[in-house]
Amino acid sequence: MQKDIDLRITPEQASNIEKVRLIFSSQTGIPLNDINSVRILRRSIDARQRNIFVNLRVRGYIDEVQNDPVFINTYYPDVKDCPQAVVVGAGPAGLFAALRLIELGIRPIVIERGKNVRDRKRDTALMNREHVVNPESNYCFGEGGAGAYSDGKLYTRSKKRGNVEKILNVFCQHGADPSILVDAHPHIGTDKLPGIIEKMRVQIILSGGEVHFETRMDKLILEQGTVKGIETNTGKAFMGPVILATGHSARDVYYMLYEQKIKIEAKGLAVGFRVEHSSHLIDQIQYHNQEGRGKYLPAAEYSFVVQAGGRGVYSFCMCPGGTIVPSASGPKQVVVNGMSPSNRGSRWSNSGVVVEIHPEDFPEYAKYDELSLLKFVEDLEELAWIHGGKTQVAPAQRLYDFVNGRKSISLPDTSYVPGVVSSPMHEWMPQFVSTRLQEAFRKVGNSYKGYLTNEAIVLGVESRTSSPVRILRDRETMQHVQVEGLYPCGEGAGYAGGIVSAAMDGERCAEALAAKIKQPK
Repeated sequence: MQKDIDLRITPEQASNIEKVRLIFSSQTGIPLNDINSVRILRRSIDARQRNIFVNLRVRGYIDEVQNDPVFINTYYPDVKDCPQAVVVGAGPAGLFAALRLIELGIRPIVIERGKNVRDRKRDTALMNREHVVNPESNYCFGEGGAGAYSDGKLYTRSKKRGNVEKILNVFCQHGADPSILVDAHPHIGTDKLPGIIEKMRVQIILSGGEVHFETRMDKLILEQGTVKGIETNTGKAFMGPVILATGHSARDVYYMLYEQKIKIEAKGLAVGFRVEHSSHLIDQIQYHNQEGRGKYLPAAEYSFVVQAGGRGVYSFCMCPGGTIVPSASGPKQVVVNGMSPSNRGSRWSNSGVVVEIHPEDFPEYAKYDELSLLKFVEDLEELAWIHGGKTQVAPAQRLYDFVNGRKSISLPDTSYVPGVVSSPMHEWMPQFVSTRLQEAFRKVGNSYKGYLTNEAIVLGVESRTSSPVRILRDRETMQHVQVEGLYPCGEGAGYAGGIVSAAMDGERCAEALAAKIKQPK
């Protein structure tokens, strides 16, 4: 017999499965000797009050052996002789689109401009040590996309748009810890993701698909309003309907679509800074304890949304126990992002803090039409590059100094390896953005005592929160509104915001493409 119950227990109790079994026995009245084992189905931390609790959904196995699978495997058939489709981009959207195509009997040809996930490490190391940006292989481009070297958070609010559990199970099938099926805010970690991504690639190839690295799409092959395939920088063309999953940093794709007169539109996004505190301070604030997290709690997270000057200002991609990394994908750019290892063990915690912006907020860019906010962000990243000294050094300011409009005389230690230089960011950041950030930080400082401190640092700029362009598609067919055979997909197309939502969008595009191919002629 199996029995599921909910428990609200201390972090110490939750850390020991035998203690959980004892509590299960006490709560249900079932003799301990009759409970062969217990399994945690769901886990979340309630840190709203001074006393921290862990909420568990627990399944007990009474007089029976636990033999139900920890995760559900997906079957991937051999598709080497099946109709083929081209998947451009090997980030979460592209990889999950390719795997779903295999499930549905379509042979995926995956095209990735960057290197495989292991070789990318050499190029990201050069960015950190020597400030050399390889425009084809960096923290944004390459196998796994930007998500491969990120915090690896798998939390999404987009549950109505796809099967979250399916995505998490696929991650487990390829090597992720099954705890991601349990935790309310699942997380893999940048140290674990590369191995998982490699296994996904191996599965695609074993099933008869193809994966081509260092192969950049340069042009869509169009015939009478239908996409027939793509041309690449290698001189080789790849034929078939196209899932376009290129990510929001592949700006050359937007320019190519604009030149080929394929409908796109400017869309809102958010820009700002990355703010970094000591992880101990964030633990103290969030766990209401001067001792911090203690032995049984993970590095604390935070999130907030406040209104400032009539616009939303919010935390973005918070990385507890993480580091800040350079995320430029081309020359004359300084961009910062955050990532965390699986143990979230660094002495810093960081988060993007960004202001919502819309095309109409910057009328001086209206002359660029659909590319208006793209041009705005490009100029902002170049401004950060100039103020950083025209390297990957990031302009920075102590948090309290930024809020009070003064340049910092010195800067605290930071996890950002390329280095930082003191800069009056309150002066050169667009006033529309900087004044709202200042107001938001004051409000957050009132709510989170100790947050607004000069021991924290802000680095610029955080500008890759989402795509500045939307590639228009039909809601039902998932095809481009104007061009058949083109399936805009994921964050780069403006339809996702994170690893899981991008993966779900990839699956939806694959399903639509497969249905189209298999329609009776």
